[in-house]
Formats: sequence, structure tokens, C-alpha cells
Amino acid sequence: MGKSKGGGRRRQAGVEAVVESVDGGLAELIPDRERARAWTLVIDGAPQSHVDLDDPAYLSFEYQRRLGHVIDLAAPPGRPVHAVHLGGGALTLARYVAATRPRSTQQVVERDGALVRLVRRELPLDPNARIRVRSADAREGLAKVPDGWADLVITDVFSGARTPAHLTSTEFLDDVRRALKPGGVYAANLADGPPLAHLRGQIATAATRFGQLALVADPAVLRGKRFGNAVLVGSDHPLPVAELTRLAASDPHPARVEHGRTLTDFTGGAVPVTDLAAVASPAPPASVFR
Repeated sequence: MGKSKGGGRRRQAGVEAVVESVDGGLAELIPDRERARAWTLVIDGAPQSHVDLDDPAYLSFEYQRRLGHVIDLAAPPGRPVHAVHLGGGALTLARYVAATRPRSTQQVVERDGALVRLVRRELPLDPNARIRVRSADAREGLAKVPDGWADLVITDVFSGARTPAHLTSTEFLDDVRRALKPGGVYAANLADGPPLAHLRGQIATAATRFGQLALVADPAVLRGKRFGNAVLVGSDHPLPVAELTRLAASDPHPARVEHGRTLTDFTGGAVPVTDLAAVASPAPPASVFR
């Protein structure tokens, strides 16, 4: 790939890729060969985000498309929302909300300040989008969100391809609950592989804080056949499970939605995670990014 620790540019498919050191490692913005103004953000070899500047409603990554379905179903079509994004990456989902729900007000908390500067410079946001980006730890940033402000809280935080331990606990979800409006929706991008101990523990943890849960994932991941992403959705109000199931099944890589008793059984007796017992999610095998 011709990486340079000091940063710089290199050509790929006639377009210059951008390579730059950020707080979290070596960031690369790689041009999409099939879409004129689209880019993939890669950090230390792990793909993080995909952005199409011409079509911010286009979601390339499977897990981001599933989070997009949650966003679509969180309120009537087109209605503005208050959204909090813990973890920014290339700001893909904030751009999606701005494109599909104009006049939404959004807060993004991204710890990697150098990454935020890179993304703002190379992949500028629509100046009319109401998106505030704060460089802070996710939990510290969440603590600054006013009580009952958010219609939607999305957690997509990875450090070295692992979710930090302090974002996996009941205490963390207590603050998510505080920031959400009654009936607001929480969605988390989780990553795990066999034997799925982390995923089961996260479902058990969320079950202590939300009355309604759903899990969206590739069937092979749910069967413990491979490492992958799963989107966990929680709310105090009934979730649109039928619509979510239909949307997930119609994706290019169809996903399954589990909820109710089936989801409870899936946890297999896993116990909720507290701050004292929390550990980071497992590191993906190297083969995942090949």
C-alpha cells in the first residue's frame, strides 16, 4: 500500500488517497473506484467508514446500513430528530441523518481530534447541517448531553478495533437512558465472534435498562460461525420489529432480527456487565480485514 507514517498522498485509480497519522493510528482515506466522490476511511488496516459526498444517504457498510434502518424507523419519515453519535469516524451516520431528516440537530462525540480535523478537511460537512462535533471521550461527551434531549443515541466506538470497556456497562447505559427522551431509541454497533460471550453479555446488560430490545445481525454471526457486527436496539416503547425485519432481510447481505423470548434465550444466562467487571470487546481475527 505504500504507507507513510508521516502522512501524505498516493494515487489509486487516478485519484489521490490521503494517508495521515491520527491519534488512533494511521488513517487512510481511500477513493472508491465506482463512486466519483466516495471514500473509505481505514485506520491501521481496519475499515471504519464509507462516505459518498454526492449521496450522503448511501450507506455502503453492512452495519451502517442496519443502523440506517434504525434511524429511518426512529420517527416518521423526514421528521427532524435530536441525535447523539458516540464515535464519529468519517461522520457517515450524522451525514445520513442530515440528508434523510433535514433540520435535525446532532451531536457527535469523537475522541480522536486529529481524525476529526482530517475528516473535516478532506470530507467537508454540508455547512447547513446542524452537526456539532466534540473531541472528547464518548462517556465524558455523553455526560454533557442535557437530560431527555435525544430522540436517538447511537454508539459506534472502537479503539484498535475493540469497543472500550467503559462503554459496555450498566452505568454507561444509565447515562444513555438519562440523555434519551421517553420513547427514545438506543442503538449500538457491537462486534464479536465465537463463542459470542461479549454479545450475549451486552444483550443481558441492555435488558436491565430497556424494556424492549432487538438484535440485527448476519445469521452466520448469530450462529457463532464467524466474527462480525451486530446492531443492538433498545427502547422503553415498542420497537418496529416487523419493519426492521423487512428492511434487514432486503439488504444486499440479508440480516436476521431477534427479539422477545428468542433474544432472551440467545443470551444463555449471561450476566449484566458493571463498570467493575467490564472488559473491552474481543479483538477481531486478522483474517476479518483481508
